[in-house]
Amino acid sequence: MSRRPSSRYSEMPMRVTDSRMSLINATPQNKDNVFGKLNIPKPHSTTSERRTSFFGKGIGAGGQRNSMFGAYGGPEKMKDPRPLHDKAFVQQCIKQLCEFLVERGFPGSITVKALQSPSTKEFLKIFEFVYSFLEPSFQMPTAKVEEEIPRMLKDLGYPFALSKSSMYSIGAPHTWPQALGALIWLIDTVKLFSGVREQGLLFSDFSDELCDLEGGAEYNKLFMEYCSDTYNKFMQGADTFEDEDEDYLNKLKKLYNVDEALLKSQQEKHAMLMEHVERLERESQTDRLAGKRTEKLRLQADLQKLQNYRCTLEAHKTGLENKAAGLAEELEAAEMQLDGLKQERTRLQLILENQKFTPADIERINRERNELQQTVQSLNQSLEEAEQLVWNEEVNLSKTKEKAELKVAEYNKLGRKLKLIPQSAENACGHDFEIRTDYSATTITQYKTQIQNPLKNMIVDVEDEYSRLTNVKLSLEETVEQVKSNILDKQNDIKHLKEQIRRVDQQLEHDMQEMVQEEEKWVAEVDSAETHKKRLEKNVKQGCEEAEEELKAAQQQYHVVVQETNEENRMVFKNLTDVFTSAVNHLCAVEKHCSEQLKRFDKLKEVIHEDEADMKQLTDLVENFVKKVNRF
Repeated sequence: MSRRPSSRYSEMPMRVTDSRMSLINATPQNKDNVFGKLNIPKPHSTTSERRTSFFGKGIGAGGQRNSMFGAYGGPEKMKDPRPLHDKAFVQQCIKQLCEFLVERGFPGSITVKALQSPSTKEFLKIFEFVYSFLEPSFQMPTAKVEEEIPRMLKDLGYPFALSKSSMYSIGAPHTWPQALGALIWLIDTVKLFSGVREQGLLFSDFSDELCDLEGGAEYNKLFMEYCSDTYNKFMQGADTFEDEDEDYLNKLKKLYNVDEALLKSQQEKHAMLMEHVERLERESQTDRLAGKRTEKLRLQADLQKLQNYRCTLEAHKTGLENKAAGLAEELEAAEMQLDGLKQERTRLQLILENQKFTPADIERINRERNELQQTVQSLNQSLEEAEQLVWNEEVNLSKTKEKAELKVAEYNKLGRKLKLIPQSAENACGHDFEIRTDYSATTITQYKTQIQNPLKNMIVDVEDEYSRLTNVKLSLEETVEQVKSNILDKQNDIKHLKEQIRRVDQQLEHDMQEMVQEEEKWVAEVDSAETHKKRLEKNVKQGCEEAEEELKAAQQQYHVVVQETNEENRMVFKNLTDVFTSAVNHLCAVEKHCSEQLKRFDKLKEVIHEDEADMKQLTDLVENFVKKVNRF
């Protein structure tokens, strides 16, 4: 486990609350120093190897790390890195402030428009409302508000200066962004304070039976032991803590009763279920697609049958129309013949009426009439037989013609499907393969010579082309097999690269967690340093008070013991001089250490940027490789 720079480089206040950060910048701390007194580092040899940490000097010749913590340095002001003069950022902050006030029940109407340029009175109401979450009994002072608000923000740890003059014109365009930034920082502090207060303090409320195990005493005790062991090793010069990590994980598993076998079985079961779900989804998609394709083919077949049936009906309708026209002509001829026979009968009847016959003539005529009637009956019978024969032949001819037309329609349909019809089709090669319905002996012979010979030549050409394409297909199949084997090799390479990326991500996450732990330790050490500073200030004040009392007592006994009083004053002055000299030297060392740490932070930023560039380059390489594989 190597130490790498944390993902948070700046000590500026965060825009979003983070449960990993301490309350060092949220509320004043009055805790006792749990890490002991401050160790003032001694000068080391310039030839010895030094190793630096964020809040410490290098490792001396003895291999120990010297912990160097100090308070804030000189009066140098920190520059606010937030883009407070960016209109988009200011609008985002105003929206965040409005949402917070509405959620927390701000007394009074508040809108985004009203927060564009609020008055000083409205700002004081908002500040009092937000600050009351940190101190419920807080009331805004009535006098010197322009001095109290910057002081309270400074006491809370607000790292940026808020001038007194800006309090007189809060809503001005050049002062409102700074005040808005202070309110946003105060809101983030309230959220962080509320989250920590809900979780409970360290080792608090041991008798609470309903508290979560992760926030309870056992977990906190294990975590503190782990932090203490790793910090001790870190101070001794160690950079990796594999044994402590493994021991800590084993204790956590024992504390939470983790069943590794059950967990592993559940993971395997989850993986199997996910594979089953994916397979079912693929099958369902495949089945629906196949069903749609089958339905499409069935509908296409039905449509083709309907088109064929329509063509058959049209041909039959044409035949019936032709037959009806022929019958109409025959009927007209029969009617004309009937009219002629009627006229002849009328003429003969007139002749018969005007003519005088003898009985012999009448008998002869009757006999001739009977013979003629018999002849007419026989002729009518022969005519009926001939008409019946003609009708049967016409029926057979029409059936044969319909069959021939169906065969011709199927042939023409197949020819169009094979792109042989019409003459300008792709596979016709300039030949006319279409059969028309105007049948005759010469037409049939012409069709044989026109269609049969080119078709035979075309069949020979098609067979040759088929054999050639079969050979090409076999070669392409071999090529496809080779490409598939190449794809499998590339997929294995991709899996190997993904595994390497996953390991790199795990290592990066592990390093980030380690840096978070180091950052927490650094924050705790800064807290102890501030506590030690306050103790020093308190001791200095006590020494001054004692010196003043001694001075007063010496003045009262001036006339009695002048020499003794002068000696005591000289001793007191010497003590004060030593104390102030030590404090000034300590502050100078702290300031120097802070400047060194800022330089180191800049170097760590460069290292992180280089790592990000390498990671991005590796990601682009993998994506390009995947795209190439997908093209194959």
